[in-house]
Amino acid sequence: MTHRISHWIGGKPYESTSDRFGNVFDPATGSVTATVPLAPTEEVDVAVASARAAFGEWRRTSLARRSEVLFRFRQLLAERASEVAEAITAEHGKVLADAAGEVQRGLEVVDFACGLGTLLKGGYSENVSTGVDAYSIRQPLGVVTVISPFNFPAMVPLWFVPVAIATGNAVVLKPSEKDPSASLLLAQLWAEAGLPDGVFTVVHGDKVAVDRLLTHPDVKAVSFVGSTPIARHVYETATAHGKRVQALGGAKNHMVVLPDADLDLAADAAINAGFGSAGERCMAISAVVAIEPVADELIGKIRERMAALRVGDGRRGCDMGPLVTAAHCDRVASYVDAGIEAGAELVVDGRGIDVDGDPAGFWLGPTLFDRVTPEMSIYTDEIFGPVLSVLRADSYDDALDLVNANPYGNGTAIFTNDGGAARRFQHEVEVGMVGINVPIPVPVAYYSFGGWKSSLFGDSHAYGSDGVHFFTRTKAVTSRWLDPSHGGIDLGFPRHD
Repeated sequence: MTHRISHWIGGKPYESTSDRFGNVFDPATGSVTATVPLAPTEEVDVAVASARAAFGEWRRTSLARRSEVLFRFRQLLAERASEVAEAITAEHGKVLADAAGEVQRGLEVVDFACGLGTLLKGGYSENVSTGVDAYSIRQPLGVVTVISPFNFPAMVPLWFVPVAIATGNAVVLKPSEKDPSASLLLAQLWAEAGLPDGVFTVVHGDKVAVDRLLTHPDVKAVSFVGSTPIARHVYETATAHGKRVQALGGAKNHMVVLPDADLDLAADAAINAGFGSAGERCMAISAVVAIEPVADELIGKIRERMAALRVGDGRRGCDMGPLVTAAHCDRVASYVDAGIEAGAELVVDGRGIDVDGDPAGFWLGPTLFDRVTPEMSIYTDEIFGPVLSVLRADSYDDALDLVNANPYGNGTAIFTNDGGAARRFQHEVEVGMVGINVPIPVPVAYYSFGGWKSSLFGDSHAYGSDGVHFFTRTKAVTSRWLDPSHGGIDLGFPRHD
């Protein structure tokens, strides 16, 4: 039975009057479970107006009070993490363990935001001129928007929203219309944590809603995660309208395997990073670069492990779930056809496999290609599915040149037991996030997430110190006081309210 999903505006559900709705599917069964409104510009304006009205009070709220709300939100999210994970699996399809891991990584950013006070400190210089002091302060921007993708419906919003709220901004979240329910659970938790109405808003929609947010005069900054073509559109449109933008785009992540590597470790990593979440990760490994003479042995180990993978309904303890929609599943399957036509060697075919789930689900099993070359579409394009390509290189330099020639620069990994080679790789590779014997090098919350080249538009990465700087702006103050001020007598212990 389907239900209608609502926006979240003014601290409560807001029923849309839109005449356009999208379907939300259970990818493991192929059935429609809900409808989601596709907001017209008028409803986006209502959402932004609500956030703007709330911003004035929230920016004046003390950092101590903001931190209290953050700590309560963190506790509530930890207590109800399984509920959020279940909502993710029901609408995205990733297995429950993977969904729980997504929530946990999001919680790490909430932890970081809870202790944001030290990063909001300004500087102070006394007596820069006679009787004159100079100092700097960091202040919030105002209404900011987060446009998040379908593949991480909880984690990506949690990369941005806690930091934006902790720094005093009001946030309008536009989640993916493919799996929107996790965002509403987060909204409920913010409300229960005591966040004032309007500081966190959820508005659903498609390109109409996105473009209105990018051009709305009251939106001061845009955080986006998605494909590179859309990231470029977001960046160009929003900056043309005077907004601060961090737009994280697509990826083609390489895993370089040197001849001295532990091939069992490398094979495990290729499986985990290539087929986790059905390959629907911007940090997924989609290209293994094997430096000869290890390719045949490595492929054998990968193939052996693939045979043991169980594909099916994510609620049944399977290793890999379905893809998010039928259209996306068909698109990824078309790349398998293209790889065969281009002359790549299909080692494992994920089409038409037996699954532990409803036959009507959006299924494509793990797929492995060997002898892939750089001009093939299975290498040049971001497939965003469980298709792993192996390219063979004759030397470290050839492998490095291959990685650096790629237009994407999101994540990469090297597997080796040679410390000198690893150190050289981290220095020479033109990629924003590097793993050394770590296949998915997503930084911890007090560092920052973001790639290079066509994987990032804008100067700021997500969360960490970059996130704090993105959601605040610095004001320099020069002051002179001719007479000392007197505050009267108060024997109470000093407080920071």
